[in-house]
Amino acid sequence: MVQDRGDVGGQVPTAPNAAWPLAALASAALAACGGSGDDEKPAAPGAEAPVNVETVAVPWPDLQQAARFLNQASLGATVDEVERVKAIGYDAWLTEQMDDSPDSKYPITYVLYDLAYGVGWTDPSLMSTDVGLDNCLWFNLFTAKDVLRQRVVLALSEIFVVSARNMPIPYGHIAVLSFWDLLAKHCFGNFLDLLQAVTLSPAMGTYLSLHGSAKADGTGRHPDENFARELLQLFSIGLVKLNIDGEPVLDSQGKPIETYNNDTITQLARALTGWDFDAASLVFGSSATTADYVNRPMKFFPERYDTDPKWVLDPANTVTAAPGLPALRQTLSFIFQHPNVGPFIAKQLIQRLVTSNPERNHVARVAQVFNDNGQGVRGDMAAVLRAVLLDPLARHGQLSDEQQARRGKLREPVLRLVHWGRLTKVTSNDDLWKVGDLSGADKLAQAPMRAPSVFNFFRPGYSVAESTGTMLAPEMQITDQSSVIGYANYILEILPVGLGYSQVERVAPDYRDWDVLASPSPELLVDRLNLLLTGGTLSQATIDQVLTAVRSAQETLGVFGVGDVSQTRNRVLVAFFLIMCSPDYLVQR
Repeated sequence: MVQDRGDVGGQVPTAPNAAWPLAALASAALAACGGSGDDEKPAAPGAEAPVNVETVAVPWPDLQQAARFLNQASLGATVDEVERVKAIGYDAWLTEQMDDSPDSKYPITYVLYDLAYGVGWTDPSLMSTDVGLDNCLWFNLFTAKDVLRQRVVLALSEIFVVSARNMPIPYGHIAVLSFWDLLAKHCFGNFLDLLQAVTLSPAMGTYLSLHGSAKADGTGRHPDENFARELLQLFSIGLVKLNIDGEPVLDSQGKPIETYNNDTITQLARALTGWDFDAASLVFGSSATTADYVNRPMKFFPERYDTDPKWVLDPANTVTAAPGLPALRQTLSFIFQHPNVGPFIAKQLIQRLVTSNPERNHVARVAQVFNDNGQGVRGDMAAVLRAVLLDPLARHGQLSDEQQARRGKLREPVLRLVHWGRLTKVTSNDDLWKVGDLSGADKLAQAPMRAPSVFNFFRPGYSVAESTGTMLAPEMQITDQSSVIGYANYILEILPVGLGYSQVERVAPDYRDWDVLASPSPELLVDRLNLLLTGGTLSQATIDQVLTAVRSAQETLGVFGVGDVSQTRNRVLVAFFLIMCSPDYLVQR
């Protein structure tokens, strides 16, 4: 049985079909990444005075610097990518990865909605499940070639949070995959277009209850304020006014100044009324309800829109545009022009990609680029990402001892697993990538698109008690005795054979390239792992401990409990395990 997809064209099977493996369904790349098709480009306001920030030349990368860069800018350093960065330099590598021309080497590798549709995971019998969600996400993270884009999407998905844990609509899991695609499409475009796409996403409309929000009707019903509140607090300007370096603006009494109040939220919620799913009907269990609506922006319903006067952030910002997309664009533009947006987004992107405690000058330089990319355009995400990753403070700049002590971040568990998978070129035995949900504390304590709340798995302002708030460590919010032991045990379990519940379904590693290194010399093996996993930042003490253990590895069952393990393979497994559980690796420098 086939059905016409309408939104994409062509005919594809609607029943689950394991014969259509994920790897065989890689779709053609989108023509462009970023932008909504609007001809206008947001102009940069000239009100903000530049801050005095020193610029320092970034040296040409050696192997270690290239690996360190890739561990920030990609899904983990590999031999080929390290050689590429060393050969062409940071800037040229970013240009290659961001290129959206028809001849691009790195277009969007996979459209996850299309993958799920092709395999049959959009069948009506699965509309109340999450079947296919983890499969598509992990397949993409393990194998996609557009590694900068996918790394940025993972970062953005932790700022603009939607989660499969609260998606109570038919095909909610497919809506989450479509949201990932949306971020991939807009991540190198303009922030205003990204903000609009996020606002109209069925996944976001569900997660923060914007869909169906309507004007007050005199019976006690009022516009839903959930999305309006988080749009300001988490997605754009934050709770307090910021200087361009991300530090709070203080009043005459030395207290932060709030950016909005309840009246602001009420007014914004009214401006956001009238949007709902572009679907004739949605009935759980009905074969007439199809998944295609989650892959379209929400639709405007004029009769539900609040047409009374309203303003955004300030009474001077009155919404005067025609109802529908013009009014929405004007509403979001008022937010987009707020001076907080640059430093607010700059600081979080630096945290996600580079360091948990960004220096004020780093934030300021990135925020300046957000405000003006050098060509009069505000919100150019490609330029912002370049500023984040190429800043001297991110690329071996001249750092004081205090800066060195503060610089770095705890590696996200998802990125640890993905890097291992890419280094060992994991493949799926049944080509369906049945990795599963790894967000339990006995596994990773984190999984893509499965955050417990809109505040993500961890908050950007989280600090451990011992630091008394002076040192931020967001990823430490999911780090405790249970998750530390759970991670180590899980890595111990999967290293020899891979992920999955049976041999038929297993996502398995290929260690042959590593065996070649381990056989003649444990030193070569550990040196290569040190380069790719850490950028050469293992301490000598850690290297010595790992080498001692690797040299003592024998042809036995060992700690891995796997039969017929050669001495060479045992050396590889021991080296991976000890380094991936070492503090030197877990803290990314």
